[in-house]
Amino acid sequence: MTASCYFSASYQAARDKFHAAVAKAGGALSVESNPGKGPGGESLTTDAAWFGPPHAECALLLVSGTHGVEGFCGSGCEIAWIELGGPKRLPAGVAALVIHAINPHGFAWIRRVTEDNVDLNRNFVDFAGPLPENPGYDAVAAALDPERWDAAAQAQSGRLLQAYADRHGDFALQSAITRGQHKHPGGLFFGGTEPTWSRRTFLALGQRFLAHCRQVGFIDLHTGLGPYGYGEPICMHQPGTPGFARVRDWYGDQATSPEEGNSTSAVVVGTLSEGLERALPQAAVTGMALEYGTQPVPDVLLALRADNWLHRHGDLGSAEGRAIKRQIRDAFYQDKDDWKDMVLTRALEMIDRALNGLARA
Repeated sequence: MTASCYFSASYQAARDKFHAAVAKAGGALSVESNPGKGPGGESLTTDAAWFGPPHAECALLLVSGTHGVEGFCGSGCEIAWIELGGPKRLPAGVAALVIHAINPHGFAWIRRVTEDNVDLNRNFVDFAGPLPENPGYDAVAAALDPERWDAAAQAQSGRLLQAYADRHGDFALQSAITRGQHKHPGGLFFGGTEPTWSRRTFLALGQRFLAHCRQVGFIDLHTGLGPYGYGEPICMHQPGTPGFARVRDWYGDQATSPEEGNSTSAVVVGTLSEGLERALPQAAVTGMALEYGTQPVPDVLLALRADNWLHRHGDLGSAEGRAIKRQIRDAFYQDKDDWKDMVLTRALEMIDRALNGLARA
């Protein structure tokens, strides 16, 4: 079999394939129903599979679809690990929780965001206190979210964004856009004003399955940053913390850190890993985002802006709408055999590293 056989062309196909793989491998499946529907009226669910001892003190946590459309990649990695016998090779005393499509709305609708237009990986903040500020985003918000998407409007927005980059630098522009913001609900990378369904579901699954664990190795599967097909292991912990040290121990010098400035990712606030650590105070969480490159960052950001405009102002059923959907799918999922081969090889390597770390814990 080639790597392509583990990947799917739609959310529904991926869900069906995941269910079949879990059943064949003897996993215990939990199905969580999202209140919304897919573009064809199909039901949307987040599905979680448990493999290994029911009360294991150490567990691997794999998550796909945090950013919806990125689930095409993450789902394929999860299914491949299951079908290639990963659950049978778990180290003694180690279990695995595999969460498929934690943001099923974004996966089904080929969007990065949830049904609330929220970036789930910016939603795990404390909404009881002051929300994080992002003055950089405020400065470029109008350019990112124009009411028109014709050539003239795109050119004008491009000039405004380039002016910001000329003043502050290209990476500063990327950081301003992607860090997360809580003031512009119709904009990009919106962290929300309350916990989303996906956040509540993720934390409920974590507490249900992992409350007895003393060690959790967390891999969140992502796409959209970095060189084509390369999987960058991005540390989710602050430098100087025990979690940061464990990531470097498990994944070696390949592990990068946005805080140290050696990652393709800007610093992000409100991640799943942050939420998981708060929800599981008894566990040492070792969190890593495995980020696969697809296209150059400017192309990815352009696709995100186009999709945001489409859902705010455009017509999904139009030729333009269909073209934008192809554009954003390509920005986060390269439906090519060589890319899938690279993705899968790297995913299996990183999962093995996590399991080795857990076995030594």
